[in-house]
Amino acid sequence: MASSSATLSLCSAFASHCNVNSRRSSTITCSLSKPSLNLAKTVSGFLAPSTASTSRTASPVAPKFAESVVEAEPETTDIEAVVVSDVSEVTEDKPKREEIFAVVMVGGRQYIVFPGRYLHTQRLKDANVDDQIVLNKVLLVGTKTHTYIGKPVVTNATVHAVVENQGLDDKVVVFKYKPKKKYRRNIGHRQPNTRIRITGITGYEEYPAAPNVAV
Repeated sequence: MASSSATLSLCSAFASHCNVNSRRSSTITCSLSKPSLNLAKTVSGFLAPSTASTSRTASPVAPKFAESVVEAEPETTDIEAVVVSDVSEVTEDKPKREEIFAVVMVGGRQYIVFPGRYLHTQRLKDANVDDQIVLNKVLLVGTKTHTYIGKPVVTNATVHAVVENQGLDDKVVVFKYKPKKKYRRNIGHRQPNTRIRITGITGYEEYPAAPNVAV
């Protein structure tokens, strides 16, 4: 009797153990089957944005950008055209400088003068600022085509100028020294000068001229 009861207890324990194992296996399979469904959902969700992106790329965004670029190009060309026209108008308004020069003598020195430029000469005693002066000792007049050479001066030729300033040259230091005599002298000197601006050269047309020859 004891052996039969022991076998029955063993059989019942084995049966209960088999039931537990079957239940565990069923739970494991269920738990494994659920992630598979989730994975399928995630895959389907992952694929959905690709379709959405393909649908978005079909939207006409690039043509709008291209149209804006095409519309901007004529505006820049119009601005450039306006600027070029303004520059041309300014250049046309400026008068052309006369290509002429002269050689004049002022205070025993010879100077080359051009219309529109200034010149520093020795002090002109009776000249004040903004006074108009005339230089009559014209030794030579040169143009683009002819040269008028004076003998010694070009008759009736005059150079017109305006006095701008009465000033002084840079200081010149005069130093004197005698050895063994304790003699030293340091003297500074500034030569007075006059600044004039040439306004024109006239009166040379009737003088006989020599044509310029290319060398």
